[in-house]
Amino acid sequence: MIGIGAGDPDHVTMQAVAALNAADVFFVMEKGAAGELVRLRREICERYIEDPSYRIVEVRDPQRDRSASDYAAAVAAWRSARADVWEALIAGELGEDGCGAFLVWGDPALYDSTIAVLGEIAARGRVAFEFEVIPGISSVQALAAAHRVALNRVGEPVEITTGRRLLESPGGDGDVVVMLDASTAFDVVEDRDTEIYWGAYVGTEHEILVSGRLRDVAGEIVRLRAEARERHGWIMDVYLLRRPPRG
Repeated sequence: MIGIGAGDPDHVTMQAVAALNAADVFFVMEKGAAGELVRLRREICERYIEDPSYRIVEVRDPQRDRSASDYAAAVAAWRSARADVWEALIAGELGEDGCGAFLVWGDPALYDSTIAVLGEIAARGRVAFEFEVIPGISSVQALAAAHRVALNRVGEPVEITTGRRLLESPGGDGDVVVMLDASTAFDVVEDRDTEIYWGAYVGTEHEILVSGRLRDVAGEIVRLRAEARERHGWIMDVYLLRRPPRG
């Protein structure tokens, strides 16, 4: 699996380029409204792969039940459904000595299921294969670079969490990076002097950046986010919350 960065083709590392050129077949999950992500993956292949004989196999990504009351069970079921599809792809599209690749948005080690799904397939033992993980530039790194800030303050930790978890625990201290926010979880943060560094479509031609205190920019972010989702049919955003020091 190859981490291909947050959207800018220049995010692709030299290690990733070598891996791209070693693969025969690329497996791409099509996610409906986010078809632009498939297009960008194709552009990366065209830009960096020297031998044009490679194949791209697109397959519809299984839907996850986002209304389920048991979040962990819903994710496990979705991953198993993915494993069923991917297992068939590996068995049917690769020869015994073939090399396939999954192009992972951002970095495979950060809120991505590819490692877990391939691990589940390997554990089943029906298809024999080995896999390697190529790290990539994550949206978190790209966000910090775009805003020209460090993720942590001197001697302080930084937490990386999800919008769902932030909604469950909107208080707290310190700096928090929020990913996978299906709504606008930052709006529940009580201290409106908290600074936010927000970005959508980070690293792509559609990149939108806003920063400032929540009391000043939260409304603008909500508006921009809704407009962007309406315009593109999908949105991926990430943000850093920097709460004022206590005391």
